[in-house]
Amino acid sequence: MNRTLILMRHGKSGYPAGVTDHDRPLAQRGRREATIAGEWFAEEGLEVDAALCSTATRTRQTLERTGVDAPTEYLDAIYGGTADEVLAAIRRHAPDDAETVLVVGHEPGMPQTAQELDPSADIDHFPTSAYAVLRVQAPWERLGLSPDDTSTLIGMRVPRPDES
Repeated sequence: MNRTLILMRHGKSGYPAGVTDHDRPLAQRGRREATIAGEWFAEEGLEVDAALCSTATRTRQTLERTGVDAPTEYLDAIYGGTADEVLAAIRRHAPDDAETVLVVGHEPGMPQTAQELDPSADIDHFPTSAYAVLRVQAPWERLGLSPDDTSTLIGMRVPRPDES
């Protein structure tokens, strides 16, 4: 089964005084761009079957603003996670029968994970609200474990109001 993996960086966050990094909310721009991303998911026919999301406030709010209504797990491993940690979370938590999985996380975890899965991908910038779409050949529980199980970056978009 061909699978689709969407790796999304959280929207632009605010920096309120006295708020820890984990608890920072989305800024108005982040809310707007996450909404655009969700609209683009629908336009592109990306029907998400399951979502894995960092436990940070800004990632939760990003997921909510996309309008994705899929079973979701909130995972500490994605907050500040390296590519290896993100891949391990996907292997452990993505449902076997899910064709499309959305992961909402942070930089550098999201671009590193995309690059790890498709080393030929040229990802030089992964701004807030950006998402990469990869076609995955391996079952979720084997994702990233074997070079024979290829993944291919098929697109990357950066939701900005002037581009919608």
